[in-house]
Amino acid sequence: MSDLPTYSRSQLALRNGQDRDEIWVAFKGVIYDVSSSKLWRGGKHYQHWAGQDLTEELEQDAPHTEKVFDKMSVVGRLLS
Repeated sequence: MSDLPTYSRSQLALRNGQDRDEIWVAFKGVIYDVSSSKLWRGGKHYQHWAGQDLTEELEQDAPHTEKVFDKMSVVGRLLS
């Protein structure tokens, strides 16, 4: 994982499905491309918005486990 590019929170925010075609989210420091998921069309998935770190939100109220990210492509790491 250390060979992945790193992105700042502001760079991640640009990949929100609104400003660019890319739809990315971060979870536990890893950034995933969720563009191929029909559930993320327009940059929104239920009450969650793309372009941000969803770690706290998903750990608190997601009906699924983090295994959902196994289906997504990893694009980088989030700078802390």
